[in-house]
Amino acid sequence: DLIALYAAAGVPKERVLIKIGSTWEGIRAAEVLEREGIHCNLTLLFSFAQAVACAEAGVTLISPFVGRIYDYFRKAKGAEIPVDADPGVESVRRIYAYFKKHGYATQVMGASFRRVEQITQLAGSDLLTISPDLLEALAATPGDLTPALTPEIAARDGEPRIHLDEKAYRWLHNQDAMAVEKLSDGIRRFDQDARALEAWAATAATPA
Repeated sequence: DLIALYAAAGVPKERVLIKIGSTWEGIRAAEVLEREGIHCNLTLLFSFAQAVACAEAGVTLISPFVGRIYDYFRKAKGAEIPVDADPGVESVRRIYAYFKKHGYATQVMGASFRRVEQITQLAGSDLLTISPDLLEALAATPGDLTPALTPEIAARDGEPRIHLDEKAYRWLHNQDAMAVEKLSDGIRRFDQDARALEAWAATAATPA
């Protein structure tokens, strides 16, 4: 229905990304849509298991949440985390290396940044989504920005290939307590936003 609305407005489906939460069910839905030529952005992605399952499903794009992973571990530690030990940055590095080493077409778009150093540590990723304030801070940072992620580095550092059926996916994802908590919280927030949108739409559709 959404694609049909865009088509009616003159926007081809190749320019549309459908955003779906990276649950097992969401990944399977994205797999079907991708086969129909409808591109998907899989979000709420916190674990390596989610990333691997998305790549195997042939989704167009994933959005690992660097900042939310960082927030979780910073809260647990009760202190700032050095950028060279940032678990959010390391998560994207691991995923990028795995995808490139094994030739997956799925693009990696780091998201949810908290500081400039997270961005510079992930320079070279397929895509990065950066807030205006961090773009300004990045522009004001002296020195050259060189790629920290490259296919050559990925070929060296990428892990052996694995295959995840539903059982293996759920087990591997469940081993990451942070990812389990953050995905569940994200789904609850998505549901709250959807209910709020439905209520707004019902009010807006009611004649004054």
